[in-house]
Amino acid sequence: MANELRDITIIGGGPTGLFAAFFAGMRGMSCRIVDSLPELGGQLTALYPEKYIHDVGGFPKVLAKDLVRDLTEQALQFGPDVILEEQVHEVEWTGSHFEMRCTHDTYLSKAIVIAGGKGAFEPMPLKCVGYEDFMHKGIVYAVKDPEAFRHKHVIVVGGGDSALDFVLMLKDIAASIKLVHRRDGWRAHEATVTQMEVAAEAGEIDLRTFHEVREVHGGDRVARVTLFDNRTDEDTTFECDIVISCLGFKPDLGPIKAWGIEVDKNRIPVDQLMATNVPGIFAAGDIVDYLGKLDLIATGFSEAAIAVNNAVHFVDPSARVNPGHSTNMKIFKD
Repeated sequence: MANELRDITIIGGGPTGLFAAFFAGMRGMSCRIVDSLPELGGQLTALYPEKYIHDVGGFPKVLAKDLVRDLTEQALQFGPDVILEEQVHEVEWTGSHFEMRCTHDTYLSKAIVIAGGKGAFEPMPLKCVGYEDFMHKGIVYAVKDPEAFRHKHVIVVGGGDSALDFVLMLKDIAASIKLVHRRDGWRAHEATVTQMEVAAEAGEIDLRTFHEVREVHGGDRVARVTLFDNRTDEDTTFECDIVISCLGFKPDLGPIKAWGIEVDKNRIPVDQLMATNVPGIFAAGDIVDYLGKLDLIATGFSEAAIAVNNAVHFVDPSARVNPGHSTNMKIFKD
């Protein structure tokens, strides 16, 4: 598949990329999805599979993993190539198509749609002794399977939506759960903060504000964690099996900056056609920037449709940009 020319290559297999692949197939374009992660779904799969999403049209609420499942089914119905654990390092226009030089191979495409979220996401580290030693040995960044935390002593570090969501998700599963935050202000939704405070008052959560992690201890895996009160510098050590670090992620566009694409503050500026400054390369999702931009899955879906339909017109100038309504399309009647 590597040396076979495709009409459109989607870089990124998250929600926006999956919807873009669907649209490419619906328009009759041959398509390829390239993603650096081992599974489709982007951050929804890698970080938040058990979190509910409430602001996607048609779903009063849906688990992230279930939304990915349905998006994947929708995207794959037209048979796109799926290339996982592959990173695009260089992109070059040959005069008739793009050559995409990747870690393992080179892929050919007439047009490209970048849907890579905010690029590669590198977790912000816990600045404490033992962090490097216990990475992936009890220090984690997400809850992929709540059952893995059953009867465990868990410490969650952070003050944003993810930290509070994970605490509320695990409070009735873990043997004990502590929420550690360096101050008493929160970056989470107000309703979530209220739920957390109610649970803390009920004794379901051990809330430790104005605390930080001093050291993580153990043998082969995490066994104890020392916290310190940042007002008094007093240490307290607790039994702990798992530390969930929710300090956020540092976005990095990585090699994209070397492709000749304009980048501004880790974003790709696009016009109303979702076109970048490089003809034939379009972008959609959290990675793009324009006046009025909203970082929402719902917005990404719309941007994916605009990007792909204009990519179709780039590949075939005789093709209409507006595909019309799907209910009237022959492809769904065959």
